[in-house]
Amino acid sequence: MAGMDPSHCNGGLPPSVVSATHEADHRFTVEGFVCGTDGKKSANIDVLVKDTKISYGQIVKTDGDGYYKAAFHLHNDNLGDPLLIEANGQQQQQKVSFDPKDLEAERIIQVNFGTGCIHDRGSTPLWVYLGFGAAAAAVGGFIGVKLIRSWRKQEQKRGKSQGKRKQ
Repeated sequence: MAGMDPSHCNGGLPPSVVSATHEADHRFTVEGFVCGTDGKKSANIDVLVKDTKISYGQIVKTDGDGYYKAAFHLHNDNLGDPLLIEANGQQQQQKVSFDPKDLEAERIIQVNFGTGCIHDRGSTPLWVYLGFGAAAAAVGGFIGVKLIRSWRKQEQKRGKSQGKRKQ
């Protein structure tokens, strides 16, 4: 895209997120979370993400978790381009960074604003671990009760058989 007339893309319209769904080696993603100073998630906030070298940017909105994602069509010669990311009146400067030899891995950076609500979208939610833990405890408890009952029955049988021998 560097040095390319943007009117060649998307019928004369600037490229959009939709037009950035291409091979991983040409896709560059900026994602992150926007939160208030109180740590609460900021939903429906405009986030500007702009490659200032090629003067291309886009505005995306945060979702209910304060998460945003902007995808760009960039090439290896865009490596090191300056990025401007702005949300809630705050600005952050970053650089386009990736391994140009790696044509498989997603080219992505995370830029967060505010404090407290940052989490990894790809991680397993806490409720999954709690659910598995509760299920494991229930199964363990069930097996434990069965074992204890079995041992008690065996002890009772032993006691009855020993009582018969004594007579």
